[in-house]
Amino acid sequence: MDRYAKDVLSAGWQKSHLRQSRDVAVELDLVVEFDDFCGAVVGWENGIVLLEDRRGKRRGAPFGPGFLLEGQPVALRAPLRESAKKPAYTASGSRASAEPQKARVALPSRIYVEGRHDAELIEKVWGDDLRHVGVVVEFLGGIDDLPAIVAEFAPEPGRRLGVLVDHLVPGSKESRIAKQVYQAGHRDTVLIEGHEFIDIWQAVRPQRIGRKAWPEVPRDVDFKLGTLAALGLPHADQADIARGWQAILARVGSWRDLEPQLNTRVERLIDFVTQDHLE
Repeated sequence: MDRYAKDVLSAGWQKSHLRQSRDVAVELDLVVEFDDFCGAVVGWENGIVLLEDRRGKRRGAPFGPGFLLEGQPVALRAPLRESAKKPAYTASGSRASAEPQKARVALPSRIYVEGRHDAELIEKVWGDDLRHVGVVVEFLGGIDDLPAIVAEFAPEPGRRLGVLVDHLVPGSKESRIAKQVYQAGHRDTVLIEGHEFIDIWQAVRPQRIGRKAWPEVPRDVDFKLGTLAALGLPHADQADIARGWQAILARVGSWRDLEPQLNTRVERLIDFVTQDHLE
């Protein structure tokens, strides 16, 4: 046995023989001792724990060390307060209900979205909101089909039609077709919203794909294939386009990942088609 194995002058030797207190969260009916007083916890307030013994005698003691629990030294601490639950939000930024909601019967009104990729993006960000208000989103294969769709749908008050199209800028084919629909007498029951982007891909903030801006694609090159090529991704056929879009869509988690122009226009469409059905 080496009597000199430890340095008796090393720091901490003065308290090495003392038992260390462990922290214990206070709770009602916890039986502890404090300064020769043994009692159960009956409450606490303003940093003071209130103890009551078997005879009904009460005594207060400050939070912290100095208590014995089952003969072991403890430091009583205030219980951790449950942090207020933050309200949950949908991907579009709307307040989500805390309780499960029953499926709502679909409204007569509809929203048509031009392009499959557009529809997938709208579903990912606004799908919960649309189901909550009972609005069905239909797929619009191309803007050229819009006048026939509107005529067949026969919109009227309570049966409104909202349409989201790409590249709705002055002088474009899209703007001419929109004007044609309105001139047919549907201005009050049809709302055609669009954005200036060539394709819905550009409505995703470029920072989400690690760039400052979307690549510029020459007009004589297919936009999607040209974009994939500029991004250094496979761009041989439609299958590559599908995989490229899914990779982009996976980077979208909420409205914050989209350009504000798209957010504004989609919200307008939802408000328009539901205004006759507000409770």
